[in-house]
Amino acid sequence: MKKIPIAFLLFGLLIVCVILSNCKSNTKDAVMAYSTWGAYAGSKDGIRYSSNSQITTANVSQLQVAWTYNSFDRDTANRTQNQCNPIMVDGILYGTTPRLKLFAINASSGKQQWLFDPAVEDTSAKNDPYAFYKVSRGMVYWRDEKGDDQRILYSVGAKTYCINVLDGKPVRSFGNKGFINLAENLDREIGANAFVAGTTPGVIFKDLLIVGTRVAESADAAPGHIRAFDVRTGERRWIFHTIPHPGELGYDTWPDKDAWNKLGGANSWAGMSLDEKRGIVYVPTGSIGGDFYGGFRKGTNLFANSLIALDAATGKYLWHYQVVHHDLWDRDLPANPNLVTIKHDGKNIDAVAQITKHGYIFLFDRTNGKPVFPIEEKPVPTIGLPGEELWPTQPIPSLPEPFARQKFDPEDVTDLTPEAHKEMMEKYKIVKYKTMFAPPSKDGSMVFPGFDGGGEWGGAAVDPESGILYVNASEIPWALTMIDVPKTDSNDQSLKGVGHGIYNTYCIACHGAELKGNGSSFPSLVNINKKYSGEQIKKLVETGRNMMPSFKQIPKNEKGALLAFLLNTPSKKPVSPVGRGAATPKEPASQPIANAAAKKSILDEVPYTITGYNRFLDKDGYPGVKPPWGTLNAVDLNSGKLLWRVPLGEFEELTKKGIAPTGTQVYGGPVVTKGGLIFIASTQDEKIRAFDKKTGKVLWEAKLPAAGYATPATYVIEGRQFVVIACGGGKIGSKSGDQYVAFALPETVSK
Repeated sequence: MKKIPIAFLLFGLLIVCVILSNCKSNTKDAVMAYSTWGAYAGSKDGIRYSSNSQITTANVSQLQVAWTYNSFDRDTANRTQNQCNPIMVDGILYGTTPRLKLFAINASSGKQQWLFDPAVEDTSAKNDPYAFYKVSRGMVYWRDEKGDDQRILYSVGAKTYCINVLDGKPVRSFGNKGFINLAENLDREIGANAFVAGTTPGVIFKDLLIVGTRVAESADAAPGHIRAFDVRTGERRWIFHTIPHPGELGYDTWPDKDAWNKLGGANSWAGMSLDEKRGIVYVPTGSIGGDFYGGFRKGTNLFANSLIALDAATGKYLWHYQVVHHDLWDRDLPANPNLVTIKHDGKNIDAVAQITKHGYIFLFDRTNGKPVFPIEEKPVPTIGLPGEELWPTQPIPSLPEPFARQKFDPEDVTDLTPEAHKEMMEKYKIVKYKTMFAPPSKDGSMVFPGFDGGGEWGGAAVDPESGILYVNASEIPWALTMIDVPKTDSNDQSLKGVGHGIYNTYCIACHGAELKGNGSSFPSLVNINKKYSGEQIKKLVETGRNMMPSFKQIPKNEKGALLAFLLNTPSKKPVSPVGRGAATPKEPASQPIANAAAKKSILDEVPYTITGYNRFLDKDGYPGVKPPWGTLNAVDLNSGKLLWRVPLGEFEELTKKGIAPTGTQVYGGPVVTKGGLIFIASTQDEKIRAFDKKTGKVLWEAKLPAAGYATPATYVIEGRQFVVIACGGGKIGSKSGDQYVAFALPETVSK
């Protein structure tokens, strides 16, 4: 046997040491990446995971309030919200308030360091009490290589501000003296509906801010193109057209070759995720504007309802997968995807998982877009409303297993009480559930899971050590019924008569033909003149509030007519565009109709509208389907199997009657930790809970000052692990809140 030279042995030993050192270094880097909460969803890969393990299944029951931060910004009467997932960098926690002020507080004590108020910057809206009641789910942090220049970028409506981390003041060298306008630089005229807003933060790649936008849901929406801006200057560096322009990939899939120039939507409003090592950004998109009728937008509608992989440095297309073709059910991709490494067929695969509103998880190899599990194009009904051309198939994953129920048959109607069962069966006979992709019709059908999911913007959490995905879901049926766009009396030339037509164009989909709305999410406008003045209504129409978009694109004279209709002003009497007590308008009463007739709008091509966004609820407000109404689910992405499902939330009055916890509608996502826990609020019962991630058992819960319709953040500072949640409430009838609450173990236990 030959002897191995000692030099060779030493060289081999050196190689082994280098490998081990690199492994340790990589492991350390991976741990460090998840030990802070420096980005929306915790990290740029969007997995809502924390490697901190001070809080465990054994001691979580000892959690207590460590501090509370109060912004005093809530407006319960007007249902303000706060959906922010705060970030923590270098011991400072950054978040937003219901009026979208940006704050910096000590992450250990909750003591405020500075506060930026956009109302001080935006003098045009400074005195408008409704201008900043919008939604922001977070912000991004950037620093240069030396660490001398540190910035926070976040959006207030269409404006994305760049704020100096040290003093909370705008960076005047960025964009337009501290901000950029997301409604600009879209490579075409924005369209009739100018509403554009940043609601969910994008991601930082090197010196680029990559962002999407929220736009209107109507057919005249602005385009939802994806853009990257220079973090230092605010200049646009690249754009990806989600409705392809002539000569671009996907343009030939549109039968209408002018679609790029007149249609909108296909926007990424729910966030995105970044593979920083490969330089790939993964972008989920929503539907084309005009949610429930697509006769004016024939074809599959590429790149709407798609997961798109782009080169983060250039915006160059890499691959995509469309999860719904020619969407007629408002099936936007509702959350950022999760980047995770799984084991499949004995191999490690760097994968990307995308949850959907209809309760599926689409799982792809993130390098090439190939499905990890087979996805079948299954035939669906193709007979729709006149003028509609439905796509004949829809993609259904074989695995992973769905995390929400996929049908709503008569035997699934609530049996909470005999009276409730009878009431809801009568309603079910009128509007039945047919199939998941039943075409919208005048007869109506149930959408289940509903328009808000299934999965929603809170997203999913993934444990990178196990490859298990945790996701909460609402299981509430919604009724979808179409009607002809109501005709108005063209002979009625009064402002009130004309205003009825304006209402039918812009408002009927949410508030209904009789102005009655549907619950707190879509409030009744009947007798609105007893609650608001004409001036207040005008400002609400122009600025929007929370999830109501701005309608400032409506011409002044048409706006005056709409106000006359809403205020129920006598139809033969001229009224002011700003409502009661103001001067008579200069334009004649017939002017709005004349203007409307003179200009052709994409809205003229939409002959149908919905009767409203109608949840299927009984007279007591409970869902008309058997529980659970809200769930927390664990899905093994390696095998595709659903491991467990438990109710999430309860109605205490039902529990007291001996009814097992039913779950509630949920908004806001989970966080999973190395300590064996899932932290989640999101429920109507205004609680935050900790679940055992192996079993789904509730190990701890605490009452919040208002519902936590947001995703928690967790981090360690000064040797103590904190869990922080924004308590904004405001949705689905909940009272509004303006506090952040931080929980931690008692200091004696932490140490």
